[in-house]
Amino acid sequence: MLVHPQFDPIALQIGPLAVRWYGLMYLVGFAAFYVLGRARVKDAWRDLSAKDLEDLLFYGVLGVVIGGRLGFCLFYQPQWFAAHPLDVFKVWQGGMSAHGGMLGVLSVMVAFALSRRKSFWTISDFVTPLVPLGLMAGRLGNFINGELWGRPADPDFPLAMIFPQAGDWVARHPSQLYEAFLEGGVLFVLLWCVSRAPRPAGLVTSLFCLGYGVARFFVEFFREPDSHLGLGLWGLSRGQWLTLPLIGVGLAVLFVSLRRAKRA
Repeated sequence: MLVHPQFDPIALQIGPLAVRWYGLMYLVGFAAFYVLGRARVKDAWRDLSAKDLEDLLFYGVLGVVIGGRLGFCLFYQPQWFAAHPLDVFKVWQGGMSAHGGMLGVLSVMVAFALSRRKSFWTISDFVTPLVPLGLMAGRLGNFINGELWGRPADPDFPLAMIFPQAGDWVARHPSQLYEAFLEGGVLFVLLWCVSRAPRPAGLVTSLFCLGYGVARFFVEFFREPDSHLGLGLWGLSRGQWLTLPLIGVGLAVLFVSLRRAKRA
């Protein structure tokens, strides 16, 4: 059986300033967005410039951080933050939501499309293939921190791992790595390959919604539910219920995209 390596969550300490691995993973995700985005803006048919990419990155960072934090507060601990509103700003204590981050980025893309008088799908189909590597980096940060561990696993399962942070020394699924692989690596390869050539407007976006939604829904069966939430209706976790609307949006956008392409 494997045992979590118990990484030091602080990557670098300079006097009172502590740089944490989880924060560095966010920087890795943003750097990947910029590097890969520079390669994509070279395609004239995308109708985006290097300046557009830089602006998208700047406002996207705000969308991820603000949306991720507010999403965590509203989706997972609304009662606590309603009673302690100033704790919303204590981001160093942890607590980010992937679904909230996506809503933040969605808001940024809508505002950007309106301000530049471009189609929303032009922006969205450009951005979504650059997101999975950021999701992968975030999940690796969760693994380094030894948080968001999985449900109990058969001790003979090759990937079964003990997370001492759980306090029970039970063999568990390393669900953070499952998410990094599916929501990050697999989804990135799929979207990158599909988006290398012009596609019907919204198609790439729909595949992101479906790919992330299905992967997250599946992995949640191996991830330990939040202790204060447990499992909800029909035995589904909060993460699964939040993911179902995303899958629905993906199916709707895919239907409309293919229908428009057929008419064209």
